[in-house]
Amino acid sequence: MLSQIHQDALQTDVKCRLAIILPALNEAKTISVVIRGIPQAISGITDIDIFVINDGSTDDTASIARASGAHVVSHDSNKGVGAAFHTGLRSALASGADIIVNIDADGQFNPTDITHLIKPIQLGKADFVTASRFADPALTPQMPAIKLLGNRLMTSMINFITKKKFTDVSCGFRAYSREAALRLTLFGYFTYTQETFIDLAFKQIRMVEMPLAIRGVRQHGHSRVADNLWRYGLKTSTIIFRAARDYRPHYFFGLPGLLIFGSGIGSGLFLLQHFLRTGQTFPYRSLVQLSGVLIIVGILLLFLSLLADMMYRNRIIVEEAVYHARKASYNNRPQS
Repeated sequence: MLSQIHQDALQTDVKCRLAIILPALNEAKTISVVIRGIPQAISGITDIDIFVINDGSTDDTASIARASGAHVVSHDSNKGVGAAFHTGLRSALASGADIIVNIDADGQFNPTDITHLIKPIQLGKADFVTASRFADPALTPQMPAIKLLGNRLMTSMINFITKKKFTDVSCGFRAYSREAALRLTLFGYFTYTQETFIDLAFKQIRMVEMPLAIRGVRQHGHSRVADNLWRYGLKTSTIIFRAARDYRPHYFFGLPGLLIFGSGIGSGLFLLQHFLRTGQTFPYRSLVQLSGVLIIVGILLLFLSLLADMMYRNRIIVEEAVYHARKASYNNRPQS
């Protein structure tokens, strides 16, 4: 019987192109270390392209990245890490990549772990692999308690929406198969991490987490996404809120509508019972208007739920068309 290592080696004989994207804003102190730490040769990989997305840096990030051997794509101004990820994804697909890895340029992730991160995709066991800081308690990094709590709350929200059991939905160290990248549709420009889980989960993309040792705090500078936790929480919650509206319309509109409608019916029945027993509405006269308003609002929300569900079905059709358009657009892949 073949050893697992031997079996893995046989299954990774299929050669792939790998693209690594690094969104970067003023990362001159770390960008070179990260790029030079990326493995130059990986089993089963024929070509490795590194794309640094310079998101309006005002320091030497772009020139240092270029001198370190990376392709540099620059935004003329700071557009946000979500926008940088969009640009990186397009650049990677245009390069003909079969596997795409996103890694932060701040040095919090170990670039040598890329070989581990892409393994499930190489073996055909997943199309999306994300590093998890919390799947293995022994690898939980040191970080402020408020950030740890925030991560857990975000994870709980995503798990509720997707009905999955993830442990970390905010880590930016991820690998995508070409298929997953082509199917990914994101709208957030501030960040993309949580929205990615929702989008791919509802498209039935095979997703796995991989426990990895990750630094809990940056060595230099500060996070441009989570430097202000209140701002981060508000913007991220807004993205999740919109995703829940689009993907779970019955939860978003229907459940509140049903509760409000039921409250209106309940108060109306109580008032009717009181009237039949006493012949008057006093002292509950205000329930007449309240019941009517609750019933009307409930019916409107239930109606919106049905409309939103119809729009979601149309979105599925549109996204399938977009997927095929992207596939055709990026079909002219460079030869290795």
